[in-house]
Amino acid sequence: MLISNAYAEGAAPAAGGGIMDFLPLIALLAVFYFLVLRPQQKRAKDQKAMLEALSKGDEVLTTGGIMGRVTKIGETYTSIEIAENVVIQVQKETIQSVLPKGTIRSAN
Repeated sequence: MLISNAYAEGAAPAAGGGIMDFLPLIALLAVFYFLVLRPQQKRAKDQKAMLEALSKGDEVLTTGGIMGRVTKIGETYTSIEIAENVVIQVQKETIQSVLPKGTIRSAN
């Protein structure tokens, strides 16, 4: 015959690895937590603290790139004056950052 038969050489090794089999999975989950989840939770916490500290007269920047001065703060909406006598309402969550005082004047 041209093709010979293949026979198993012996019994397979015992599956007694235990925790060592799951060590790569545990390491991957730990890396995922420290590189993705933890920084994301920290950013969300910082954003929430910034929105709670928001007060009338603060100069802010929205996620859409609109700069303005806060004139009124509501529960979910905030009024922002973007030009003299021009006030818009935006959702509070769209405020990206609070700018240093005088930023709007220097930007014009």
